[in-house]
Amino acid sequence: MTHFFPTVTVDTVAEIYVLSRGKARFLSIGQAICALRKLMPACKATDHELEEILAAACVIHGVPVAFDAKTADGAWLHS
Repeated sequence: MTHFFPTVTVDTVAEIYVLSRGKARFLSIGQAICALRKLMPACKATDHELEEILAAACVIHGVPVAFDAKTADGAWLHS
């Protein structure tokens, strides 16, 4: 018996996360990046790349977004 497991991409996980937060007032980019890092610890995307993927998914699905992620040195990620 052969089992097939489809490949899950960062884009897919990000979109599912955004959809799961659709009932919230807004999506926190900082919290979303942390969640994606926990769900996909081997993800090689940078925080900035994840921010762009998440923001695009928010726009597509009409979910308000808060750009509240900071870098390790305390600078805003989206600057």
